[in-house]
Amino acid sequence: MVVSGCSSGPSLWRPVALTLCCSKSLDRFLRMAELGKPSILHPDKGKVSIFVDCSPTAEPTFEVPFQDVLIPGRGSEELSTELAVALQRCLLGGKSGAGAAIDLSSLIVVDGKVCWDLYIDGLVVSSDGNLLDALAAAIKVALSDTGIPKVNVSLSAANDEEPEVDVSDEEFLQFDTSGVPVIITLTKVGRHYIVDATSEEESQMSSAVSVSVNRHGQICGLTKRGGAGLDPSVIFDMISVAKHVSQQFIGVLDSEIAAAEAEADE
Repeated sequence: MVVSGCSSGPSLWRPVALTLCCSKSLDRFLRMAELGKPSILHPDKGKVSIFVDCSPTAEPTFEVPFQDVLIPGRGSEELSTELAVALQRCLLGGKSGAGAAIDLSSLIVVDGKVCWDLYIDGLVVSSDGNLLDALAAAIKVALSDTGIPKVNVSLSAANDEEPEVDVSDEEFLQFDTSGVPVIITLTKVGRHYIVDATSEEESQMSSAVSVSVNRHGQICGLTKRGGAGLDPSVIFDMISVAKHVSQQFIGVLDSEIAAAEAEADE
């Protein structure tokens, strides 16, 4: 894995591109935030939205011929939606907010009134399989280079009034990524399952299970695709393998992030 294009300082308040070459996929991320209002159901939490756009040129199957010209096909749109939904399930928990791997409470400014709305946009420009895992790794790396601007709140406003806020351009709080998991997908082909499958291997799969695991070995989410059913014993075995592989992967990511930060400080 190679990380490049990291900014030299906190980057939450402005959109910053980060390119992550992970395994066989190339993903480009933009993250940006703005002040908003917490939802009524979760007045003590900020909001995170994840969007994915698969470029039609990332994979030949994303394009369809029309009058001797290749044009974007529906495959890229459907895959973009599928990936975004899977990432939200694995990283943001359920609708209740329970199980969220990203600490949404760290994005609150004033309970019930002001919060940060964080937008994570991923663009897949090249792919040879295992996109979900690569995108999750890209998010983890991008957030490690993200700072939350310090916000000063005026206390003079009445309880029913919107508070006045002043966003600092110089002081930032580092976004905590210690709880952000990685995703390990195990692709079942025949009687075996593969970690980090290629596009060719994925074309022969009967099903795939994606497990998000944090650095403590805790399961944060699980998704399955493919029509074939799986015996519970096989799923438990897949989870065990995913937990083992995840710790190695997190170690690699931590090393690469530290190396990128050291290079930026030079």
